[in-house]
Amino acid sequence: MESMGKKKPRPRRSFTPEFKAEIVELCQRGDRSVGQVAKDFDLTETAVRQWLNQAERDAGTGDGGLTTSEKDELAQLRRENRRLREDVDILKRATAFFASRRPGELLSVHRGGEAGRPQREAGV
Repeated sequence: MESMGKKKPRPRRSFTPEFKAEIVELCQRGDRSVGQVAKDFDLTETAVRQWLNQAERDAGTGDGGLTTSEKDELAQLRRENRRLREDVDILKRATAFFASRRPGELLSVHRGGEAGRPQREAGV
């Protein structure tokens, strides 16, 4: 019964777009089934089917999902959106900080060796 233990999961692999295109082409030729192509190249059938579906979407004949270029654009826009939200958050905090200060109050700045001495306004 020891051999019935859990099978180790396969480490995640990545494949080049050229390799994926080659696999898709082999499947589309019709010489071999998707399952056979997956087995011959030690791939999962699910991955090969996903590559086929994505290739169909990219060609405009798919199920209406996002094309590869649309996915890339969406990822880029999400990164930019996250960065802009962070920028807005920083500006909100800075605004709140400066709004809470009294008029004419100066910030205490540490200048190597002069720690703790507040800055004075000119003419005061």
